[in-house]
Amino acid sequence: MSDTFIVLRDLSRTSTRTPFETASGAASGAGGVPHEPHLEIAGLTKREVGDLARDDTVVAMARPMPTQVPGGPEDADAPVPEAEAAAQVTWGVRAVGADTSDRTGAGTLVAILDTGIDATHPAFAGMTLVEKDFTGDGVGDKRGHGSHCAGTVFGRPVNGMRIGVAPGVERALIGKVLGDDGRGSTAGMIQGLLWALEQNADVVNMSLSIDFPGAIRNMEDQGLPQFLATAIALESYRATLRLYDSLMRMVAARASFGSGTVMVAATGNSSHRELNPSFDVGPELPAAAEGMIGVGALRLDPSGRLSVAPFSNTFAQISAPGVEVVSALAGGGLIAKRGTSMAAPHVTGAAALWWEELRAADEGARAAAVTGRLLLTAARDVFDENADFEDLGAGLVRAPA
Repeated sequence: MSDTFIVLRDLSRTSTRTPFETASGAASGAGGVPHEPHLEIAGLTKREVGDLARDDTVVAMARPMPTQVPGGPEDADAPVPEAEAAAQVTWGVRAVGADTSDRTGAGTLVAILDTGIDATHPAFAGMTLVEKDFTGDGVGDKRGHGSHCAGTVFGRPVNGMRIGVAPGVERALIGKVLGDDGRGSTAGMIQGLLWALEQNADVVNMSLSIDFPGAIRNMEDQGLPQFLATAIALESYRATLRLYDSLMRMVAARASFGSGTVMVAATGNSSHRELNPSFDVGPELPAAAEGMIGVGALRLDPSGRLSVAPFSNTFAQISAPGVEVVSALAGGGLIAKRGTSMAAPHVTGAAALWWEELRAADEGARAAAVTGRLLLTAARDVFDENADFEDLGAGLVRAPA
């Protein structure tokens, strides 16, 4: 009996030595050879899993897990708030300082891994959008989540309102890794991520999460008792975390051979501080993986100060506006959404601005430098007196001044 597995290989570990060479002559990813991540989806028996575990080129294996648009408050759309309707710039773009920055994101290649995009929306007019489907549903965005996220990153003005942090981005990679129902698999997610890396994306936005309860339900539907389904789901989650960590280490190592890629992910919406201030949850995958910039969501209080959104998961690396965020509505027009999915694109947009800033200043435009600028320039003096920086990370993301 076989199960489906995601197999992550590092092809730089492939041995090319003859039977008469010593091991020191083998190319194994060391000695200046860049890592070469390669993904396979295969049905494997227990014995085959054991055999692959002893294969030097295999760095991680995991059963595919269901992914989704993060649950909670993002499931509901809202009309454009009255306070925003008359504004020329969304509050999120103003909060991060993008409206007063000289940078627009020009020359930066952004990847959005989500539900696709409405390429006909005026927010994306004149852009080169390279679309690829990893779900089987075809390109396009019937869910609306991907279009909204993309609009916050690089959307052009719509109906006189600026919605994009980096509206100067000319070209974007749109990987559809969540289907028309807002659901997908870690197999498609990681395939999309590798595609973005192969295309040399400067920054990747991932506003999605693993559906752990859904993984348990799926196995129960197949006849497994709950205790066994839960145990297998835990094992799969642990293996998936190790797979992400292994991939991120390869990505970090490859940066020494090029400029690298900044990875931005939403931390998730599983906290319930509105019920009890201590009801918070740590970041979900992929935000929990090594090297990801996990983003928490902020709300604007009536006092004009910022605070963590009640639903936002804790232990973020950085924070951004995530409540009443106005952006592109699939099919045309604008819509307001909330969630850490809405916060992450503000950071991705700011990263695009910092890539442009560092390239223009000839200060070593590399992923590590961009990440450093994002974290070191984050604002900490904009929060209410009860701010907990375990929730907020480095603070509010800021654009280059």
